[in-house]
Amino acid sequence: MTSESAGAAPDRSSLSRALGLTIEPDLLDLALTHRSWAYENGGGPTNERLEFLGDSILGQAVTVMLYTTYPDLSEGDLAKRRASLVSAVALAEVAAMIDLGQHVKLGKGEELTGGRDKSSILADTVEALIGAAYLDRGADEATALVLRLIDPLLADPDRFGAAMDPKTSLQELAARLGMGLPSYEISDVGPDHSKVFTATVVLDGTPIATGEGTSKKHAEMGAALEAWTVLQQGRRH
Repeated sequence: MTSESAGAAPDRSSLSRALGLTIEPDLLDLALTHRSWAYENGGGPTNERLEFLGDSILGQAVTVMLYTTYPDLSEGDLAKRRASLVSAVALAEVAAMIDLGQHVKLGKGEELTGGRDKSSILADTVEALIGAAYLDRGADEATALVLRLIDPLLADPDRFGAAMDPKTSLQELAARLGMGLPSYEISDVGPDHSKVFTATVVLDGTPIATGEGTSKKHAEMGAALEAWTVLQQGRRH
């Protein structure tokens, strides 16, 4: 796998194809620059401002799409669906679908601790890409990008339902499979102001899946959705 931190520039054309649009190279590079890379390479700008912008665009695009697509849903149901689609869990899944991890510019330290697979980093980078698309291509194309990215989640009703409440969905599926109640083992790394939590789902005494996030709740949600996916795939084979 290509690694930015190793000094080799990846082929960004594959990312452009996955996104369905091209972004000006310098702006795209900024969107992919994690703070760990900037810190280890003399400082400089990171993707955090673009992430801030992209978060707002993502929320608006999803809100309008849900409002117009589901005219019979109540405000409460719309809010739940929006929360699931803009969550770190959902965005990390989107990032995995487009193989985003290989393109992120990471510092060596973050690389060694599995940063390319961390849900929080992947989710933040998706938002930064949306922000970059807005600045380079305008509001309409940025909105179209958001809708393309989340469409696979909407197209799978089972997965969409699980993404809305992964812990409950996992508990129900595990019960149907006679596996008992899931439990979560939590660990964390980093300073108090910037901890990253890792949750491991355990069923019948066996670790099933892990998830990570900037809070215990997000880590558990990520782990639950991954475990639900593993069990669902097992049922289908």
